[in-house]
Amino acid sequence: MMNENQMKKSCLIITAVVNCIAGFAQINTDKPNIIFILADDLGYGDLSCLNENGKIHTPNIDRIAKSGVTFTDAHSSAAVCTPSRYGILTGRYNWRSWLKQGVLGIYDKPLMDLQRTNMASMLKQKGYQTACIGKWHLGRNWPTTDNKPPVNKPDENNIDFTKPITGGPEDVGFDYYFGTDVPNYPPYCFIENRQTIGVPSVFYSEHPYLDCRPGIGIPDWKMENILPTLENKAVNYITVASRHSKPFFLYFPLTAPHTPIAPSKEFLGKSGLNVYADFVLEVDHVVGEILKILQKKGLEKNTIVVFTSDNGCSPQADFPFLKEQGHHPSYIFRGNKADLFDGGHRIPCLMQWPAKVKTAHTVSQTICLNDFMATFAGITGYKPADNEAEDSYNLLPAILNPGYKKAIREATVHHSINGSFTIRKGDWKLLLAAGSGGWSSPKPGKEEEGFPHVQLYNMKSDPAEKNNLEDKYPGVVRELTDLLKKYVEEGRSTPGKKQKNDGDYPWKQLSFMEINN
Repeated sequence: MMNENQMKKSCLIITAVVNCIAGFAQINTDKPNIIFILADDLGYGDLSCLNENGKIHTPNIDRIAKSGVTFTDAHSSAAVCTPSRYGILTGRYNWRSWLKQGVLGIYDKPLMDLQRTNMASMLKQKGYQTACIGKWHLGRNWPTTDNKPPVNKPDENNIDFTKPITGGPEDVGFDYYFGTDVPNYPPYCFIENRQTIGVPSVFYSEHPYLDCRPGIGIPDWKMENILPTLENKAVNYITVASRHSKPFFLYFPLTAPHTPIAPSKEFLGKSGLNVYADFVLEVDHVVGEILKILQKKGLEKNTIVVFTSDNGCSPQADFPFLKEQGHHPSYIFRGNKADLFDGGHRIPCLMQWPAKVKTAHTVSQTICLNDFMATFAGITGYKPADNEAEDSYNLLPAILNPGYKKAIREATVHHSINGSFTIRKGDWKLLLAAGSGGWSSPKPGKEEEGFPHVQLYNMKSDPAEKNNLEDKYPGVVRELTDLLKKYVEEGRSTPGKKQKNDGDYPWKQLSFMEINN
């Protein structure tokens, strides 16, 4: 039998072990849930918290700004869908992949290397439940009836919709997926995990909405039902995931306000402007429902919610009409989606985390959506290897410390739809093209004769990019050109071992090569 001293000693040991186990459990439960809401083609000026003169009121999204962090100089890595999504999920510039310009088309193969660590696979390693609900647009391996590559013709395809689809979200680290591959591309149906819901059998030659490609879908497919369905799925996912002891990560890439601009009946006419503005209001409603379920389930305090957009606003919003009404989706910035100008890639970006961010504040330094990979790594204790998150910086110092002034990024590279580059360092921005590189004037190939090959703007004194200073500051042009070359050649823009880019790049087409020859 144990004497009194032995019993006391034994009790102390048991207590210490229990406390230790409780401590480990506390560390695990303290990991925040993470919800990353990605609007599609939403302009910087479309939020009332960023544009006090705008005509669209977004009270639910504004709530995030009022309680959390507002990034006023945030950018996507590219000015169009696929590449910016690649950058978000991998923390790597999109042009390092094999996609050197444009976006993936209908039935294209996966862009993401299945072996490459991404946001989902990283968080899964740290004990997270992971889900993607919404628009994917990063390619898949579509099964075919003849085992040949997919045929992509408006009235013909060889896709076998009865078989599992591989190479998508579930193969890169997501436990669950529900959504549409691209809402304005066929197949017009929802996909859950690796299977279409229903077998597409109806050919849609045209739709009553802008920018929808002809193709096959399920019977009675309604574009206006997409966003409400995604909202319901997300709310249900949060409800179910919250019952488990593990934290969850929800990547929630919305299909709006991208084309098809199809607000549900409840929101038609609600803005008093046009259907695009109505669709923005529906996006705001969806965000409100996410915040509401977090509050209802007692998850709000230790859940990180990021709200942002994949690139700038599309001309499909009808800029001339909105301008007449006094609303500017690109705010004071030049250009729009697809461009090198800031309207192409400067995006709204807000974040709340009530457990850690006690005071609402603004971060005015330049950040990139790629940075959330390293930020979430820092939060969860993951240490990226040299071949992971090569272009991602940890934003925690600026998130947790209001007034933090030290620049986290050395410089930021952006990419337009035609594969042109711009690099921003501090106040200086160098565009390696004579025009927009995208859809606004001057369009690629339509620049006036005699235009300089490059453009240099001081974004502090000239945020609208009106005064090209390339001839006055050749030293700055050279410095930024050399820095971009360094980033390209080293396969990374963060400190670490040199890495390889994927595929051959047509570097001779780049202006900075001409400058240095």
